[in-house]
Amino acid sequence: MPTKKILFILGIILVMFSFLGAVTPTKADELDDINKQLAELNDSLNKSVAATKPLESQLTSMQQQITGIKAKVAGVEADMYTKRKEIDKGYTELAQKEQMISQTIRSFYITSTHDSPLLIFLSLDDATQMTQAMAYQRAKTRQDKTIITNLALTITDLEHKKATLEQEQKWLIATKASLDEQSVKLDKVVKDAKGFQQDLSGKIAALSAKQQEIVNAKSGNFTFNVGDGELADEYMASIKGFREAAPAGSFAIFSFGAYTHRNGMSQYGAKARADSGQSVDDILKAYYPNATLKKDYSVMGSINVDGVGSIPFEDQYLQGIYEMPGTWHLNALKAQAIAARTFAVRYTSNGQNSICTTEACQVFKNQPKGGAWQQAVNETKGWVLVDGGGNPVSTQYASTHGGFSNTGGWDTTDGAGGSNFIDKSYEKMGGSPWLYKSWWRQGYSNTGATCGRANPWLSSQEMADIVNAALAIKASGVDTSRITPVTTACWGGNPYSMDELRSKAPGGISEATSVSVSQGNGQTNSVTVNGVTLSGKEFRNAVALRAPGYIRIPQGAYGDGWAFFNVEHK
Repeated sequence: MPTKKILFILGIILVMFSFLGAVTPTKADELDDINKQLAELNDSLNKSVAATKPLESQLTSMQQQITGIKAKVAGVEADMYTKRKEIDKGYTELAQKEQMISQTIRSFYITSTHDSPLLIFLSLDDATQMTQAMAYQRAKTRQDKTIITNLALTITDLEHKKATLEQEQKWLIATKASLDEQSVKLDKVVKDAKGFQQDLSGKIAALSAKQQEIVNAKSGNFTFNVGDGELADEYMASIKGFREAAPAGSFAIFSFGAYTHRNGMSQYGAKARADSGQSVDDILKAYYPNATLKKDYSVMGSINVDGVGSIPFEDQYLQGIYEMPGTWHLNALKAQAIAARTFAVRYTSNGQNSICTTEACQVFKNQPKGGAWQQAVNETKGWVLVDGGGNPVSTQYASTHGGFSNTGGWDTTDGAGGSNFIDKSYEKMGGSPWLYKSWWRQGYSNTGATCGRANPWLSSQEMADIVNAALAIKASGVDTSRITPVTTACWGGNPYSMDELRSKAPGGISEATSVSVSQGNGQTNSVTVNGVTLSGKEFRNAVALRAPGYIRIPQGAYGDGWAFFNVEHK
């Protein structure tokens, strides 16, 4: 990168540093000022990140060059070692031949000056001897010339090789030193920029927390806190796994409850209530507060079941309901038996000719479950929940509501919410594995496909991308059909790249560095990331459209449906 460009970017960063020093704390009641400062800090952070990216790219390229040079130096040094040995050997051989060279030169000189044709002619007896002598003399002269010439060439070649190797070595050492020097300088610029960004992120996080505190104080909401021991049914999807194994800077979305309508009874909540000594009436009143338990309801004698036909209602159908483990407390099983009975009576009385056998209705197997379940059904025979007119009420139920039900409100020991509602929830006491979980696999199974992901954790860029998706959805003129997961191997389509989506999101962010979430009465009211505040539904909708792989919030419907979740940051 040209020096002027590096200095220009460095100048931008220094200006940002001066701005950072100018930020002053604000009073807790000055919400507008906090919002303004957050906007300014996020703008500075985005500019710093944008300015640093080319430097990081340049640094990476330079470090790769240095690595290549080092490898080349090592190779050349090995080659030099071999060649130097050859040169040294050549010089040793030359030293050994020094006397031969002197003798050859002396012989050649004597031969060329004293063995003249006239002397040869006068010293011989006849012409034949003279011809032979002259021929021998010419051959001897040529041989001496050849020896001298070859030795001279050898010396010249050795000296040339030696000079070339020394030049190569000097160039490589100088190049490596130059790159090392530039790398150190550039590395310092990048580190300073990263430190600046970290300071900005810290201020953003502090102001966001203060902002959320003010909003909560005005609205009566709260910020959720959870301990490390809240295990889901999969380590990687639990808060414990996230806090122990996720890289620093990661985010994770945790849902309160699983796939649930939050209507009626929580099965794990009923278990905990029964375990704590509550009666069947207590349990039913908690989850169906507007219903009355009628213990002499005239139920039908038989019921039509999909794929089975007409069978006795009490003695066969209800005995085959597989909705709650038979090992649970008898009072929980009785509450389940009454809910199942009421559900079936109401279902068929509404004009349905046959009841299904899956979770869409309630799970039935055409074989008696037996054990404590049989006892629960028999001891509650004819018990049905009715309204004021004596009609069976809706008795929906689900495994885990997430500590709150639409019909009963907070499912906690004190009937209230607050930042510690999980700790006092009956579902936690009942051991629900879905009370606080990050959902990232296809379907319910812990062996379900993951779309190539190793965990449900989000990088700072992926979290920023979800925020940008929410901002783009709210903007006008954006083609929302391309706001789809970037993991096209699982979802297909033609999604925006992260950079493209950010360019279409007014106030978009480059990297997420802080988050605060405001919870209300069984709802996630708002999510604030880097000072950008979204409603819980806006964030949930963005996750539904854009989150990578199968990461999702498995509650409510896309659009205006309820959303109850939390976002963790490490």
